[in-house]
Amino acid sequence: MREALIVWGGWSLHEPEQCAGIVAAALEAEGFKVYVEGTTEAFADPSIREMSLIVPICTMWRIEKEELDNLIAAVTGGVGLGGFHGGMGDSFRESIQYQFMCGGQLVGHPGDFIDYRVNIARPEDPIVAGIADFDYHSEQYYMHVDPAIEVLATTTFSGEHAAWIDGVVMPVVWKKTHGNGRVFYCALGHDAAELRSEPTATIVKRGLLWAAR
Repeated sequence: MREALIVWGGWSLHEPEQCAGIVAAALEAEGFKVYVEGTTEAFADPSIREMSLIVPICTMWRIEKEELDNLIAAVTGGVGLGGFHGGMGDSFRESIQYQFMCGGQLVGHPGDFIDYRVNIARPEDPIVAGIADFDYHSEQYYMHVDPAIEVLATTTFSGEHAAWIDGVVMPVVWKKTHGNGRVFYCALGHDAAELRSEPTATIVKRGLLWAAR
């Protein structure tokens, strides 16, 4: 049986505990044994190196060096890493090693909650297959990203809320590798309601399954 670890905490308005429950249920439905922890101390446990998947839901949280070192070693060794929105893309801001592993880091969301368009970049990829371009209402994440990521979906900034980024095309969904581990990220899914909505729920679930070894 494949095993997954979900670690939740950090900024409460992202509803990390509720989101952890949603992800846990989705993975259990796929036959995973899921462990859910509410402290970053879980990342320091050597046994995580035997997991199939790790899901951080830790917006603006902090992580200790030994916890981070063990997490990176687990992923480099082949454990999958997957997540969404700030839970993975705005965690552990002080750690460039974590950002290197994830493939990107949030630096802003001009206009806060706005209407924007998500464009599917690789419709042949199984994570987004069958999903057409769609409109979305949430934070439009502006991120610093690794040029090595494989971009599956994008959004284009209008410049309405920050004129100097008019026309910038930004990755929304991507996958990559880090050592022997697969890494998946989706910038959508601000809170539990968004995470349950379609097509976000399908994209996140497919991405986590892809990442899991």
